[in-house]
Amino acid sequence: MTGITKPTNQRQKKAGFFRQLGKQWQLAIMSVPMLLYVLLFNYAPLWGWVNAFRDISRERGTLIQYLSGGEPIPYGLNNFKNLFDSMNVPTFMESLRNTLAMSLINLVFGTLSAIVLAVLLNEVRQKSFKRTVQTVTYLPHFLSMIIVVGMAQIIFDDKGPINDLLISVGLIKAPVFWLGESKYFWWLVGVINVWKEVGWGTIIYISAMTGIDPCLYEAASIDGAGRFQRIMHVTLPGIRSTFVILLIMNIGHILDTGFEIQYLLKSTLTERVAYTVDLYVMEYGTQKSDIGLATAAGIFKSVIAIILLTGANFISKRLGEDSLM
Repeated sequence: MTGITKPTNQRQKKAGFFRQLGKQWQLAIMSVPMLLYVLLFNYAPLWGWVNAFRDISRERGTLIQYLSGGEPIPYGLNNFKNLFDSMNVPTFMESLRNTLAMSLINLVFGTLSAIVLAVLLNEVRQKSFKRTVQTVTYLPHFLSMIIVVGMAQIIFDDKGPINDLLISVGLIKAPVFWLGESKYFWWLVGVINVWKEVGWGTIIYISAMTGIDPCLYEAASIDGAGRFQRIMHVTLPGIRSTFVILLIMNIGHILDTGFEIQYLLKSTLTERVAYTVDLYVMEYGTQKSDIGLATAAGIFKSVIAIILLTGANFISKRLGEDSLM
């Protein structure tokens, strides 16, 4: 009877799935373009990972010949070894260090600033002021990175408003060369990222706060809790699940600090600290035509991201928090 029941249940599940799909055929059709987009731009390029295990510079024949049965020159894991044995300057390890440093700065300050701004706006009772602040803070999210970096270069210039302000209040005596000193570059990237994305992140946390039961605030007030105590014991625990989910997603993108800001903001004086994994891949994949090495760096980045995402998700489950998988 067990052998008969199991296939029957499977057929019933399949019938239920197709029946439900038939009822929602409009939504299914609307999802087709996005499905094709994901397949084309996220899964189809995975075929290129084979280049990491080939010596492209000494390859015999064309790619078409290879696909039709041509034998590539065996190269194994040499491209991955060259990532860490390369004597080129800047090296892959330097790019990895810079990427991790800037990602951690963006993650910590971006998350804290979004939560703080969301909490402050949640406490504002004047709706017109609240909407104005929200609009002003999330509009930079829609600006092109070229515009953002151009504004930053003007603001942090030797004769820019930041230096003028600091000199006027007596914090510094001479202009600081913000854009040309390596020790400021990582923090400058963090400031630009926070300014550009803090409003967008705030929207998510404010949405989570609207789901908190108002009765909890009333009960806390009756018990004598002040505004700060209500924030600590009602508001912040109420957005904990949202914080955990966003943290897991951000950890998965820890090596995706990007290359736009670094590429546009760097100079010959800051090149060593501005060089990221993405810039490494771009340089070796396009300028130096070492596709194998560039692909190996991309695979390394993807594998580390999967490990970090899975690890963060596992820890979240063990701690009894929400998780993605």
